[in-house]
Amino acid sequence: MQTRVAVMSIIIENPDSVERLNAMLHEYGEYIIGRMGIPYRAKGINIISIAMDAPQDKISALSGRIGRLDGVSVKTAYSPSKELNV
Repeated sequence: MQTRVAVMSIIIENPDSVERLNAMLHEYGEYIIGRMGIPYRAKGINIISIAMDAPQDKISALSGRIGRLDGVSVKTAYSPSKELNV
């Protein structure tokens, strides 16, 4: 199975969506390399970065589901190549 490396940038403006977001991230946990969360209290938002190594369809599915959460925006950046042989 071919995988890609991607980074998702997530901004949460609605704290009511945090529980659903965390459940989604737990569901895709096997593909998550790392996660960094930053609460930006001055603006009342949370910023989360997720590094993933997963099949393209899994990354797209997670990104789409996150993007449908109320008050949550997500952007995904992919590695330049579909195949990274290190």
